[in-house]
Amino acid sequence: MEKERSAIVELFQKGKKQKEIMKLLKIPQTRRNFVIRTIKRFNETGGVMDRARTGRSVSITTVKMRKVVRSRVWRNPQRSIRKMAKELKISRGSLQTIVKRDLGLSSFKKRKVHFLSDKIKTKRLSRSKVLHTRFAAQGLDQVLFSDEKLFTVEQAFNRQNDGILSKSTSTIPDEYRYVKRVKKPLSLMVWPGVSSVGRTLLVFVPAGVKINAATYKSSFYSPL
Repeated sequence: MEKERSAIVELFQKGKKQKEIMKLLKIPQTRRNFVIRTIKRFNETGGVMDRARTGRSVSITTVKMRKVVRSRVWRNPQRSIRKMAKELKISRGSLQTIVKRDLGLSSFKKRKVHFLSDKIKTKRLSRSKVLHTRFAAQGLDQVLFSDEKLFTVEQAFNRQNDGILSKSTSTIPDEYRYVKRVKKPLSLMVWPGVSSVGRTLLVFVPAGVKINAATYKSSFYSPL
C-alpha cells in the first residue's frame, strides 16, 4: 500500500493527472477515491503516511463496551437491541455485532404454552397415575388415541409476508388487494385415530353434528 502511494505521489510531482496516474499504475476505476485521497494527503501534509489518530483505541473501546453489554444482558435478557443501542449511544449494527459475534448470543422468540395451575397439575398427576395402573399389565395395545380438527374453508394470508408490488394502491386490482372474510366461514371437521396397531381412516364429520359420546360410538368407533 505504501509503495503504491509513493508511486502515485511521484507521478503527481512529475505533472501527471489523476487519470494518467491510474492508467500508468493500472489502478482500476473502483479505486479512484484511493488516488484522490493520496494526492490530497500529500498536498496537505507533504507525505503519504496515515495521520495520527485521536481518541481511544478501537480494541479498548470494544472490550469496555463488551463488558457493559454483557452486564446489561445478564441483568435483563429481555432487553431490546434497539433501545440498548440508543442508551449506549452506539449504532444498532455495532451492538448486534457485539451481541452475536463477541458474546455468542442469539435472539429467541417467546413461545405460547398452556397455563397450568397447581390444581390442574394435581389433577393431571392423579389421572396419569390411574392410567398407569390400569394399563401397566396389558400395555397400550388396546388404546386408541384420537382427536378432532376443524378446518375453515377460507383464504389464508399473512399481513407481513403477503405483499403486493405496485406504484400506488389505486392501481392494484381488487382480487389482489383484498382478502374477503365472512362472520361464519364454511368449515369441515375431521377425526383421525392412531394406536399401536396403526392409523384409522380419516372420518369427515357432517356440518352441524355435535361431538359427544354418542357421536364417537356411532360415527367413529362403529366403522373400526
